[in-house]
Amino acid sequence: MLDIIVLGSGAGGGFPQWNSNAPACRAAREGRIPSRSQASLAVSSDGRNWFVLNASPDLRAQILATPELQAQTGLRSTPIQGVILTNGEIDSITGLLTLREREPFRLYATQATHAQLDANPIFEAVNREIVPRLILDDTTPVALPNKDGTLSGLTVSAFDVPGKAPLYAEHLPSQKGETIGLEITDGKHRLIFLPACADLTPEIRARIRQSDALFMEGTLWRDDEMILAGLSPKTGLRMGHISMSGPEGIIATLHDAPAHRVFIHINNSNPVLIPDSPERRTAEEAGWTIGEDGLRLTLGASS
Repeated sequence: MLDIIVLGSGAGGGFPQWNSNAPACRAAREGRIPSRSQASLAVSSDGRNWFVLNASPDLRAQILATPELQAQTGLRSTPIQGVILTNGEIDSITGLLTLREREPFRLYATQATHAQLDANPIFEAVNREIVPRLILDDTTPVALPNKDGTLSGLTVSAFDVPGKAPLYAEHLPSQKGETIGLEITDGKHRLIFLPACADLTPEIRARIRQSDALFMEGTLWRDDEMILAGLSPKTGLRMGHISMSGPEGIIATLHDAPAHRVFIHINNSNPVLIPDSPERRTAEEAGWTIGEDGLRLTLGASS
């Protein structure tokens, strides 16, 4: 069995973004449409021991909103066995600082992402003697252990994804492993977590076709969305994100994606956040779920 909880479904800045006065952000701020915290998932094979995929800046609030992730025993404890990072972006790593309270767990990331953490001394607050930093690469699946050494029943495989360096590291030479996707399996069911992707290569599409559930980045509806809105001079691809729409967009390219296909990491400018928008209707008619915080999915519940 593979339990999945969407802790956050928004892109960097969340929804509503703190400094946005756009109509959709106003609607979310006023409670007329759902708000979204920044993207993260929690996964488990037994409903007791959990692994967090990306540590968003909203992680504390996400834990408080999710009973499964709250302390269960003793004066201090956590059912979080490990955190697995897909990149070193601010909206993927900042939540690690929430987990600095001398609570053991394992931290998994590529060599490139660990190097980015190592270069910033603030992350030394997450004590290495208590939180070991373990390397993921694209060649070796890792059977994820619980903190007591028993096997969790989950295995993670990392795979390289076209992307870009984190914003704060764009001036540095590009490194292999700066952006990865994750495949999580309980031995029977497969989840793909792909919160950032600049190109759906044949290898990535083949991996997705073999999965049971896909949690896919839905940052932008169209590549020039931020430019047209006057929010940024950058295209989606310049930011490392493929768009939902268009002949080479996610919806068209992944027409054969698994039945459980969910958009996450949705930017506050994306019109699919508006429930009655034509863009939302197009995505849903193509078989996509627009992710919301708290969404739950269990693969193999009756098997």
